[in-house]
Parts: sequence; structure tokens; C-alpha cells
Amino acid sequence: MKNYRWTLDLQMFSQEKTERATPKKRQEARKKGQIAKSQELPAAFILLFVFLSFIMLGGYYKERLLHLFGLLLEQKLLMEVTTGNVVTLFSDLMMQGLMLLAPIFIIAILIALLGNYAQVGILFTGEPLKMKLDKINPIKGFKNIFSMHSVVEFIKNILKLILIGFIVYFTLWSERDRIMGLATVSIGNIFGFIASITIRLGLEIGAILVVLAVFDYFYKRYEHEKSLKMSKQDIKDEYKKSEGDPLIKGKIRERQRRMALQRMMQQVPKADVIITNPTHFAIALQYDGTKMEAPTIIAKGMDFVALRIKDIAKEHGVIMMENRPLARALYDRTEIGDTVPADLFQAVAEVLAYVYKLKNRVN
Repeated sequence: MKNYRWTLDLQMFSQEKTERATPKKRQEARKKGQIAKSQELPAAFILLFVFLSFIMLGGYYKERLLHLFGLLLEQKLLMEVTTGNVVTLFSDLMMQGLMLLAPIFIIAILIALLGNYAQVGILFTGEPLKMKLDKINPIKGFKNIFSMHSVVEFIKNILKLILIGFIVYFTLWSERDRIMGLATVSIGNIFGFIASITIRLGLEIGAILVVLAVFDYFYKRYEHEKSLKMSKQDIKDEYKKSEGDPLIKGKIRERQRRMALQRMMQQVPKADVIITNPTHFAIALQYDGTKMEAPTIIAKGMDFVALRIKDIAKEHGVIMMENRPLARALYDRTEIGDTVPADLFQAVAEVLAYVYKLKNRVN
């Protein structure tokens, strides 16, 4: 019973997602569109830079506004109302409006592109657009409403409202004397004061939202990393899928080894001599003066393989010679298909000469 409980606890521990995601898991998640991205970061920077543009391009905006209202109130106020005139009026107003808003559009597009590129890089995927039934699952939707993510988003939105409310309140409260005195100043000064306080509020709110968006981005990264975490078993399964099951690979290697051994044994009958030590090593040599520059190793082995080589040699009448130092040297310094090392030529030549002498006696 204790062993069963210990095994169960070990299995549960191996299923706990405590390990960092592997590069393969991260790549698969990225292809599916599962990335750490804050939608609020580009929006906050857009707001901030748009209000900064009001300061840097204030003259341009003023000129466009005056031209827009001048066109409407000075040039077109008393025009004759006809189909052609109305179309011309709206065309002119649309053109002036586009020229007025062009810097804002350009800033919004550039900041949105840069903000998303800085977070994600270049990524094109249609995976998030695919229809998935679990997205309309009411049970899952109910769980999402009361999830930790929803709680964090709720707290974050409340915090933003509170901070923005305090900024607006303290800004207006600090200017209360000037606000109360607006009734005694000219229209131009009123518009100038409203514009200045609006820009001030926009910059302050934009800066606060940028700070909150940065924290939101790091929280999104934390959530993303947490969602990608893997258990030890997940890592093992991934390794098996990518590298292959070790058991299967072992069986393949064993089969390859047996096939190589079988091919080697088929070459033993072609040997001119088997050099042994006599029990642990066996090396099969072949030499054909018309085709080879030096004797060649066509088979070798130790212990069980050496015994098998000698058995096959006996069956086919291949001569065997005992030479312990030479057998050990050839086994250690050569591989199948190699020629005999130069410093062993003399010893091998003596063996082959003796073998050929024996064969001539038999013949």
C-alpha cells in the first residue's frame, strides 16, 4: 500500500507544471498566436505622442482649424445652396478635416506598428481566427469571468479610473482661480486656457497610462510564461516525439549491429588467414596482390564474436594462426576495411608467407 501511494505521489509530481517551456514548445505557441502582448502599451503611447504633437505641431493645427472654420463661415456661409455647391462644400470640408487629422493618423499608425513589433516581432498567423467551439462554451466562459485574469483586469481598470480621476481633479483644482476668472477674459484667452489645460491633462494621463501599460506588459509576460510551463513528463514526451522513443532507437541500433555482424561473418570465408591471441581476439586478413596495395582487415572481433569467426573459419578451412601481440595490435589499431599499418607489414608478411607455404604443401 505504501509503495502504491509513493508511486501515485511520484506520478502526480511528474505531472506538475514546474519546468520552463522548451524552445519547441515556445515556437509552437507562437505559431498558434499565443504570445505575451499588451494591447494597452501601444494605446498609451499613441495617446501620449498625440498630445505631444499638439505641442510640437501646434502652429500647424491652429492654421488648419482657422482655415477650416474660415472656409465654412467666411467663404461658404452665404453661398447658393445647389447640388453642385453642397458636394463641393463637403469635399472641401473633408479634405481640410483629413489634413487636420493626418498627423494624428500617422502617429497612431506608426506607434501601433512599433509597439506591436517591439512586443511580438514579425508574426503572421491565422490561428486565432479559426472557429473553436470551446470559445462559446458557457461553462468555460463562466469560469473565465471569475478567473484570476479577470480579477487582475478588473483591479487594473479600477486603478486607472481612480488615478485619472485624481489627476483631473487636482489639475482642475489647482487652476480653479483662473477657471473662475474666465468670464472676464476674451474668447481667444478662453480657448488658449482650455487648450493648454487639455494638453496638460492629456500628457499627464498619457504618462500614467504608459507606466501602467508597462506593468501590464510584464504581467502579460508572466502569465504567458506560466501558461507555457511544462511538467517533467511533458518534456520527456516531447523528447520522444522529436528524437524518437529510446526503446525503439535501441532496437533499431541492435538490428543494425546484427546486420553489420552478419555481413562481416559472410566475409570470413574469403580470408587468407585468421590471426588469434588465441581466445579473446580474432582478426581475418585478406590479400590480393592484383587488387590491394596491402593486406586488408575484413573481419574482427573479441570474445563471443571472436569465437564465431573461428568457428566459421574452421567450417570453410581458413587457416588460423596464434600471434598474441599481432592480434592485439591489429584489433586496437584498425577497423574493418582498413589496411594493415605500415609498422606491422613485416609481421603480417611473415604470417602470410607461412600461410601460402602451407597452402602450397597441401596443393
